[in-house]
Amino acid sequence: MSVKKVLTGNHAVSYGAMVSRVQVISAYPITPQTQVVELLSEMVADGLLKAIFVNVESEHSAMSACVSASAAGARAFTATSAQGLALMHEMLHWAAGDRLPIVLADINRAMAPPWTIWTDQNDSLSQRDTGWMQVYVESNQEAFDSIILAYKVAEQIYLPCMVVLDAFVLSHTSEPIEIYDQEKIDEFLPPYKPMVTIEPGKPIGYGALAGPDTYMEFRYKMQKAMEKAVSVFEKEGKLFGEMFGRTYDLVEPYMLDDAEYVIVTVGAVTSTARVAIQELRKKGEKVGLLKLRVVRPFPFEKLRNILKGKKKVAIIDRNISFGHHGIFYEEIKSALYPLQDRPIVYGYIAGLGGRDVTVGDIIGIYEDMKKRETLDEAIWRGVKL
Repeated sequence: MSVKKVLTGNHAVSYGAMVSRVQVISAYPITPQTQVVELLSEMVADGLLKAIFVNVESEHSAMSACVSASAAGARAFTATSAQGLALMHEMLHWAAGDRLPIVLADINRAMAPPWTIWTDQNDSLSQRDTGWMQVYVESNQEAFDSIILAYKVAEQIYLPCMVVLDAFVLSHTSEPIEIYDQEKIDEFLPPYKPMVTIEPGKPIGYGALAGPDTYMEFRYKMQKAMEKAVSVFEKEGKLFGEMFGRTYDLVEPYMLDDAEYVIVTVGAVTSTARVAIQELRKKGEKVGLLKLRVVRPFPFEKLRNILKGKKKVAIIDRNISFGHHGIFYEEIKSALYPLQDRPIVYGYIAGLGGRDVTVGDIIGIYEDMKKRETLDEAIWRGVKL
């Protein structure tokens, strides 16, 4: 039977990896991720998890070990943050190009310099074109659940998946978590059975040279796998709900049926936005919330179906593409472009480097969106100059 535990977001990730029966964990510590692999090391040492725990000298080596383990047929896991994820960059391409279903937990930490350990989304979004799926979670329960779901999806389409959660807002904050019955988890997530493995005495090539006559087809197949992942996320998220009582989709609407205005959020700020929406609804404002959960593959059709016909949309970005806008603003605005009845879209930059985004801030964003007429500027909220 399931049990309840009070866990930090980091430890929720650790338990998610444990119940997923990962077989190889490659670990290098970096704040605020370190607790994830620390607890996993204890689980392995205590015999709670039958896995190989590999200590390495860098994040580049951590992903290299996961690539090797996954190519040999093991279910592989690691975790990192910020500069550590940046150091993995080369090997992220290898993992995706080799079509290996590795799961990585990235505890969102703002990039240095200036040196910081607090949260924003630029570390993970800097890797969005590497071929990894990306899932952004709102709560510790969702972090736990998403590790299980990540393996279930990744092992069907043969692409790696990154589960992303906010540093400190989730990673070091404790919440009640339901740990499901292991037999039911095993039923949902059976052992990994790869199509191809590296074995002694059976030499094959992974990542071998491809000339101009074959390279493009490899990339075409990765794109088609990403496109297929949309329906796999939907199917498995629904099945997860049937088995465990919590359904997950690529997006999650909240109070949108009669809304004329929409606020779009990604990650833990979504919970704050829910409170803001409730306050605005009490005042008679026709505003709703759209949570974007899966960023790669990008849910084009779902976003279009939900946002078409709305008056205005405010997108809160805890990130910035310098010289352009917030990244989710860019992507959502481009996705809506084909619509004849597309809403006016505004992009708000907030919460960089861990700065608080409060209920009052979100209400202020709504009020600004409602009266704003100018377009194409990155709108910064909370800057102290």
